[in-house]
Amino acid sequence: MKKIVSLILAVLMLACLFTGCANNDPAPTETPVAAEEQTTIRVGAMTGPTAMGMVKLMDESDKGESANKYEFSLQTEATAFAPALTKGEIDIAAVPANLASVIYNNTNGGIKVLAVNATGVLYIVERGDSISSFADLAGKKLYATGEGATPEFALRYLLKANGLDGDNAPTIQWCADTTEALSYISKDENAVAMLPQPFVTAAQTKVEGLKVALNLNEEWQKVNDGASMATGVIVVRTEFAEKYPQQLEKFMQEYAASVKFVNENTEQAAELIGNYEIVKAPIALKALPYCNICCLTGDELKDCLGGYLSALYEMNPQSVGGKLPDDGLYYAAEK
Repeated sequence: MKKIVSLILAVLMLACLFTGCANNDPAPTETPVAAEEQTTIRVGAMTGPTAMGMVKLMDESDKGESANKYEFSLQTEATAFAPALTKGEIDIAAVPANLASVIYNNTNGGIKVLAVNATGVLYIVERGDSISSFADLAGKKLYATGEGATPEFALRYLLKANGLDGDNAPTIQWCADTTEALSYISKDENAVAMLPQPFVTAAQTKVEGLKVALNLNEEWQKVNDGASMATGVIVVRTEFAEKYPQQLEKFMQEYAASVKFVNENTEQAAELIGNYEIVKAPIALKALPYCNICCLTGDELKDCLGGYLSALYEMNPQSVGGKLPDDGLYYAAEK
């Protein structure tokens, strides 16, 4: 009898086992997410603070250590990037802030701004000892570079804000480049000039007694409730941003890390800057603390750039492309 009971129990257990297996639905399979097509990102920058902030990323790219593949091109003039962006010859570029607005307006939103990459890089320098405030520029002769670009627009805005846009305005002699400006400064013992970093530091090594008299970013803050200038920005072609969002996100992470490295490791950064022939390493080392290299994104980007463009628009609408850009200009606004 016990054997019969045991046999029945065994049969029942086997039946339950098979029934349980039959009722176990197979685990649902996840549909794999299509991997984003990878492409080499073409990046353009000027031989100045904009390129200086990228040198760590450039170095990692050359060593094959970056998450993305990059091709970097350096130019001495920002005007080269406008046609390259519109023709799709480069994907990302560091350009003057007002030029980004002009390109955006002229291409019906063909680019977007990713970040402000430099605030104030413009300085008033002199060989004498006569300039301690903006008012002291009244009636002076001022050598300057950047006619028709951000330096001119920023200078004229500050002159007007300080009441120096009439008969008391300084006489501005525009120079084709910093080399021409330096030739005038070296011959004039009372020279006053407006120059960008790192060329201020380079000029100081060649002209004895040349010193910084005014920081234009500080002067801008005085008449704009503490808001900084937005000298330069990083832009991306809208088509690229829409097609390669994952790679663009990686670029932003790598670029931000590069800026952080440059600001925190000036000696190593200066060596890289020299290696890429942006400026000589000793000049870069002295200039880096005054280049205001940054990576402002999100609300900081909109506040800084938006305020800067509004100020330029009030002075000269054509400086930003005839109208203020809408929020579509800002890549962060879409996130």
